[in-house]
Amino acid sequence: MSKLSVNKDGFYSRISDLLNSARKTVVQSVNKTIVKTYFEIGRLIIEEEQAGKSKAEYGQNLILELSNKLTTEFGKGFSTTNLKQMRTFYLTYSKGQTVSDEFKLSWSHYIKLMRIDNVEERMFYEIEAAENNWSLRELQRQFDTALYERLALSRDKNGVKKLSEKGLIIEKAQDSLKDPYVLEFLGLPEETKYSENELEQRLIDKLEHFLLELGKGYTFVGRQVRFTFDEKHFRVDLVFYNRLLQCFVLIDLKIGEITHQDLGQMQMYVNYYDRFVKLDTENKTIGIILCKKKNDTLVEITLPENNKQIFASKYMTVLPSKKELKELINNKLDE
Repeated sequence: MSKLSVNKDGFYSRISDLLNSARKTVVQSVNKTIVKTYFEIGRLIIEEEQAGKSKAEYGQNLILELSNKLTTEFGKGFSTTNLKQMRTFYLTYSKGQTVSDEFKLSWSHYIKLMRIDNVEERMFYEIEAAENNWSLRELQRQFDTALYERLALSRDKNGVKKLSEKGLIIEKAQDSLKDPYVLEFLGLPEETKYSENELEQRLIDKLEHFLLELGKGYTFVGRQVRFTFDEKHFRVDLVFYNRLLQCFVLIDLKIGEITHQDLGQMQMYVNYYDRFVKLDTENKTIGIILCKKKNDTLVEITLPENNKQIFASKYMTVLPSKKELKELINNKLDE
């Protein structure tokens, strides 16, 4: 009798995938149930408080007594601090400020989101965390690197409003750009001297983090990708493909201030890819120069007025100040 193999034709893999999917569904279902339950507990606390004669004193005593009884019967998780968070959760999300009627994130995510005072900013992070399946750690990182502010800087008032209503929608090249890009995950202090090769290697070593920073739809193609014409060889530092934009994205790294020669070189790279690499069904290539310093006037004068393919963005190796970025946004929106 021949021996059967559980690995034959992916038999085991299919069953394993089915079980992993089921476990994930169970976890998501449990998370949704917990969040909804906490929302309802918050609602009941508010309603009971409003029935009290002296709201402040009654509410404080109510939460303390409730905490003691719930802890006795159900165990940990019902401290006065947690109950106050449930109360705040209801107050925050019963005002039509949630992005949908269904809570899609974990309780830990919502604790973080409730600490964001700006309603539009909070709604943006809620949408993005749910759509991109951000862990709590990734949500914290995106908030710390001021993703909302960096995206808002390149948009008018209507564009900023859309961020809070729909999240980040990628329809054209400019939608996927940030300025600055934050590369704090590389571990390079602001004043440390390093070469472009070292910067490139660090990005490759932390490719997963870099893809998250680049944004939606990016896949890695290669580094130091060579092409040749007229017996001369050229190399693009980093080549990506964006599935949403359906185009190649070329990235050149500059550790100093950008020059018009850098812009001209990127224009040549983009032209080559458009003429000899991309398919007829694909969109025009995008070129991004990541530089330590950027002269906006130089970029504007060097590039064509109707430019939609070549972009220059600063990069930072330390977390930016959210306060400074918010001031930039306010100044821009007031213009």
